[in-house]
Amino acid sequence: MTTGTIPVAEPAVASAVFMDTLVAIEVVDPVAAPAREAAVARAYGWFREVEQRCSRFDQGSELSRLSATVGTPVEVSPLLFRVLEFALALAAESGGAFDPTVGAAMERRGFDQHYTTGARVPSRRADAAASYHDVVLDPRRRTATLLRPLVLDLGAVAKGFAIDLAAEELRQFENYAINAGGDIFVRGMSAEGGPWRIGIRHPRELETLVETVAITGGAVCTSGDYERPGTGGGHHILQPGSGHSAGAAASVTVVAPTAMVADGLATAAFVLGPEAGIALLERQGVGGLIITPALERFETRGFGSYRP
Repeated sequence: MTTGTIPVAEPAVASAVFMDTLVAIEVVDPVAAPAREAAVARAYGWFREVEQRCSRFDQGSELSRLSATVGTPVEVSPLLFRVLEFALALAAESGGAFDPTVGAAMERRGFDQHYTTGARVPSRRADAAASYHDVVLDPRRRTATLLRPLVLDLGAVAKGFAIDLAAEELRQFENYAINAGGDIFVRGMSAEGGPWRIGIRHPRELETLVETVAITGGAVCTSGDYERPGTGGGHHILQPGSGHSAGAAASVTVVAPTAMVADGLATAAFVLGPEAGIALLERQGVGGLIITPALERFETRGFGSYRP
């Protein structure tokens, strides 16, 4: 999945496809190739692990098995529990604008095809009234219980979490970047010797940049209405409840300490729209830029500090 953030310079040392996304890793530090390659391989391993546990498209994934069990507590892995815990906390903080139970609505809109095999996910039973309130976590037992039939979708946060886990694997280096389809985490300095310069794609002129930010640590993630068109029109960022594509924003970019936070907040702010979205980002203390379909710009008070 392509998003709207673009490294201005992108000399990646390695790339691979995970989670329907080209993932590129660049390590700037002068280090022996075997050590660098081993670290990058471990980092890529986290993308594979998160995908295997959190994929809605794989019937054998841990997430799919959980979605198939209603009314009974299911013990889940620490990894899946962390993603679910964050997703539900964000759902509550955003007043339900972000909701990980939109999987059935996503499938109805045509987002039901595995990117590697082309196989379509069989239609699953889901209660139209289901929401994040119907997912109950027990931290002590590390279980999740679904109170109604529903389909979980963690796509808006799982990739960010994989980026964060990969970044931890690269902490031995001072300067590196991870670019997962435009969702980016950086540390230190770029190969040019300055902060990493990250371009934000214009939501209507996709070959041009509407903004550039410069950072030496943290994540920049963008959600855009141009990323994944639905088979019947619209796009993949849905209004929970109605199941229709959210239309108050064309793109939302968030700068945050971690990719899971940036990724999830970008989706929540997109659904909320400019005013409520900026208010959410301000409450969370992150930087953000929202561009409407009419190309109006709204930004958090601190966003200007990221400009080069």
